[in-house]
Amino acid sequence: MKIIECVPNFSEGKNQRTFDAIKEAIELTKDVKLLSLEPDADYNRVVVTMAGNEIGILNGALNACRAAAANIDMRKHKGEHPRIGAIDVVPFVPVSNVTTEECVKISEEFAKIISNELKVPVYLYESAARFPERKSLSNIRKGEYEGLEEKLKDPNWKPDYGEAIFNPKLGAIVTGARFFLVAYNVNINSTDVKYAKEIAEVLRESGYSKKDENGNIIKVDGKPIKIPGRLKEVKGMGVTLEKYNITQVSMNLTNYNITPIHVAFEEVKKEANRLGIEVNGSEIVGLVPLQALLEAGKFYSSNKETSESKLVEIAIENLGLSSLNPFIPEEKIIEYMI
Repeated sequence: MKIIECVPNFSEGKNQRTFDAIKEAIELTKDVKLLSLEPDADYNRVVVTMAGNEIGILNGALNACRAAAANIDMRKHKGEHPRIGAIDVVPFVPVSNVTTEECVKISEEFAKIISNELKVPVYLYESAARFPERKSLSNIRKGEYEGLEEKLKDPNWKPDYGEAIFNPKLGAIVTGARFFLVAYNVNINSTDVKYAKEIAEVLRESGYSKKDENGNIIKVDGKPIKIPGRLKEVKGMGVTLEKYNITQVSMNLTNYNITPIHVAFEEVKKEANRLGIEVNGSEIVGLVPLQALLEAGKFYSSNKETSESKLVEIAIENLGLSSLNPFIPEEKIIEYMI
């Protein structure tokens, strides 16, 4: 059986009625299963995870987005997380017996239907991208919702689906197919976000702009000189979590085989120590593949013959995955959920 995961991110992290509407829309859809729904009030964002076959996942995504569109108004939205619309990003992810190319086709069908139905511009990213500059989500999202109306006037940013007409209520949608992304945040024991931002800049693959002794960005031919970060396939930023009175290095591990979770965690710890601050555990937003935790468990285990359940336990303990909320393997590991 083919299994595809879809992880829509909606720009609402506080309204239970909206969450209930999205949840009901998915649960009433055949051949798809809702795996998790995780709101964050500080980010003002909810990450939804579902899995199903080709027809089920397409219909589940469409129905969830219809519910979100009926309940979210971007004109009233404020939050810590970058976003371009109410239905911010809708990635399709191959899980079992399915190719990335098949997921690209599903994302294109989704884009075609939803752009026409909601009258909203849609951009294709990652493996579905039709232009090199649209492969990266951060490129498409640059300027965010507030800059979208102006961006749509630029012929270079004509949407892949839908018209280049600003929808003030919904903004725009980004969709496509990608490798299994692990949304991973490391907790910093400081309320000053400058430390988390500095750590993120040093570690993320895109790095940071070089500055002179006065803090001014150094440019050559009008372009900033970039210093690449240490971790490949990692995107990152520093954010404040007022609810817990901490800050976080918030990362997207876009290929956990290249930069595993435990490597990202240890590198953040190393940078935090350099700055004289402490790390206090971490969290995984959404679901995680079993293999990613097994590799972390092996890294921290002194006994290489340890069982699967023990390796998962070791990973949870050493990464501090229950520091903010209990990490329950049966509810967080995708293979245990399907």
